[in-house]
Amino acid sequence: MFRLQPLLGLRSRPCRGATALMSFVILTLVTGLTGCGLVGTSATTAAGAASEAEEARQGQQIEQQVKDKLQAAQEAEAAKRAAADKDSL
Repeated sequence: MFRLQPLLGLRSRPCRGATALMSFVILTLVTGLTGCGLVGTSATTAAGAASEAEEARQGQQIEQQVKDKLQAAQEAEAAKRAAADKDSL
């Protein structure tokens, strides 16, 4: 059977006691810290998405207000023109 360890210069010594425990602790800490980073990233992403959704909603409200004001101004101008046409006849 082909063995990769001699090619890489690794010794075929089993991991014992304290070394195995230390490896497990380091692996657990690294995995835990990575998980915290991912949780923080997803929380930040969710907050950013909520903020963007709120900005979009506010933008739509402002757009509708502007359209309403424009419509009111156009109607007022049309009424003035109609009154001016009546007076000129």
